Amino acid sequence: MIVRKMADIIGSAQEVVTDNWASRRMLLKSDGMSYSFHETIIFPGTETLIWYKNHLEAVYCVEGEGEVELIPEGAIYPIEPGTMYALDKHDKHHLRAKSRMRLICVFNPPLTGREVHDEEGVYAVED
Repeated sequence: MIVRKMADIIGSAQEVVTDNWASRRMLLKSDGMSYSFHETIIFPGTETLIWYKNHLEAVYCVEGEGEVELIPEGAIYPIEPGTMYALDKHDKHHLRAKSRMRLICVFNPPLTGREVHDEEGVYAVED
């Protein structure tokens, strides 16, 4: 069984922080699951280009407000507590935070733990 506490993740190698977000990576590829599990904080007033060409992601908002805009379609989906969205088609999008957002995220294939978005908004995948 794997048991982890958020207090042990924050400030450790399993927390990745950028100018736009902090990702607390609770389950990783090295844990041997078929997915990774994260709590991500999106900082207020930020906009992040994201395009998971190599991953599928499901996101559940537990705190804050923002929106997802699909590219190039332009469809905009408001995000608030209780909203789930799944990027089931490797959807390229902008994630905008109107306030501090706390999101619970699952990735398949699982992340290794140090990924950050490249210039296209992509996470690389390891073999």
